[in-house]
Amino acid sequence: MGNPGKYLHVFAALAGLVISLGAFDAPAAEPRKDLVLKGDAKCTRCHDADSEFPVLAIGRTRHGTQADGRTPTCTSCHGESEKHVNKPEGAKERLKPDVLYRGAGASGIEARNEACLTCHRTDTKRSHWEGSTHATNDVGCTSCHQVHASHDKVRDKLTQSEVCFACHKEQRTQVAKPSHHPIPEGKMGCSDCHNPHGSVGPKLMKRDSVNETCYTCHMEKRGPFVHVHEPVAEDCSNCHNPHGTTAESLLKARPPFLCHQCHTPHGGNVAQIAGQGQPSSMLSATTSGKSGINYTMARGCVNCHTQVHGTNNPSTTNPTPQFNFR
Repeated sequence: MGNPGKYLHVFAALAGLVISLGAFDAPAAEPRKDLVLKGDAKCTRCHDADSEFPVLAIGRTRHGTQADGRTPTCTSCHGESEKHVNKPEGAKERLKPDVLYRGAGASGIEARNEACLTCHRTDTKRSHWEGSTHATNDVGCTSCHQVHASHDKVRDKLTQSEVCFACHKEQRTQVAKPSHHPIPEGKMGCSDCHNPHGSVGPKLMKRDSVNETCYTCHMEKRGPFVHVHEPVAEDCSNCHNPHGTTAESLLKARPPFLCHQCHTPHGGNVAQIAGQGQPSSMLSATTSGKSGINYTMARGCVNCHTQVHGTNNPSTTNPTPQFNFR
């Protein structure tokens, strides 16, 4: 039968040749494909849907629109982060990205905001960010916005106020009062009146003044009127608290007490009025005729002065007496 060892050597050589040829002909592994953004494959291999820091939801936002050439990549915001992707030898833990937005190791506010302003600085809505109240108080873009979430709460009127109320707690209490703008109902948002990214108006108002902002919806109060109520022309918030009150129509106090803050209660006592023949738009609250302060019972100034924001009716200066007590 010959030497069996010789056949074993031949068989082993043939087997090795087959294996080597198979390895040579085997197709190379395909490179990992980008899932959401251009060049994101090196990120999504770890930050998938089950990761502690998932990023795939960004594909359902404008930051994940591949057809838009302005769409950023992961490295556009977080830097190249080579030491984060490729863990250096001897490092016990994976290093953080070059720019980190949340957590204890978050980068500085200016560095974080600069990554956003690189694209958004030219937007007219954000042209007044530098020097604004939020910027000077070290509020970062990611303090309000969630970039990797498919639903950014601050961009939804129904949930936007909750983001604002995280800091503005006084306004949360006011909005919960009986008379309020329909913010809790989701019909209005804080950004309907305020521009959180900065403005030239007071209190981050979207318009140049409080009144101009109010006139955006309440245009019938704009005028011009022949007879103007000066506090109205000066500032709507002289009488109204736009976030909410317990008095109707967002008034800071109910009439006549709101009016009495500027207008001394009309008239002296009834006897004085009768002796002088002067008109009285308020009757004394007492029957003694000695009270120097008159109030109305279940009535208010606006029962007669209906056009408190301004009117084209004849002036009521030195009117003809309507009541004669002689």
